[in-house]
Amino acid sequence: MRGAQWVLFSVKSTDTESAGRALTPHLAEGAVVLSLQNGVDNAERLQAVVGHPVVAAVVYVATEMAGPGHVRHHGRGELVIAPAPASAHIAATLGAAGVPVQVSDNVAGALWAKLVLNCAYNALSAITRLPYGAIMTSPGLAVPQVMQDIVRECRLVAQASGIALPADTEEAVLRLADTMPAQMSSTAQDLARGNPSEIDHLNGFIVRRGEALGIATPVNRLLHTLVRLLEKNLPAQQGGAA
Repeated sequence: MRGAQWVLFSVKSTDTESAGRALTPHLAEGAVVLSLQNGVDNAERLQAVVGHPVVAAVVYVATEMAGPGHVRHHGRGELVIAPAPASAHIAATLGAAGVPVQVSDNVAGALWAKLVLNCAYNALSAITRLPYGAIMTSPGLAVPQVMQDIVRECRLVAQASGIALPADTEEAVLRLADTMPAQMSSTAQDLARGNPSEIDHLNGFIVRRGEALGIATPVNRLLHTLVRLLEKNLPAQQGGAA
């Protein structure tokens, strides 16, 4: 990595600062770091640590770790990145490699829209251990209504934060399972491997931001609490491993 012009930074949101500190001594002068992460504040957190330009990016891709060194692709694979001096070159280079890239003036809105998708699906997939398609097609359950409740809370928090979400955010959430029906959320995959998840930076972020703004977020609070309880039980499930 030493001497690289661009660094693709794709660690978990929980590891942003620690990975950034480990990365900093190896960054070349003028290097640009591309934050390919869930959550809405990683680029700012990372730039505060590394002292180099960090370009925020939104990643739309469905994958899973099928084994050591084995990534299984379930669908999609496009990026939305913020404008920066290097953005056009990055977009052209990645586009030539078959990765669609859009440079957007509203990457903050796109990051929040992705956050809403994650808030709607990640915890439910982790709690139920079901892929997106099975969640949305479960008969006799009000899953779409629950999704709408999650989106409504996220939209209120986003609006109070000055973020303009796309008008079709709710429809995009309900449609997501059609584009990646076999996908297990990253939160579900983390728990299945016995690892802590990013839930504090997903539903937990909405809860904290809602509290700061005086907005109630009971559905997101419940999902965040349930996943954190599952995390607390992980060592017991693995025979007391630390």
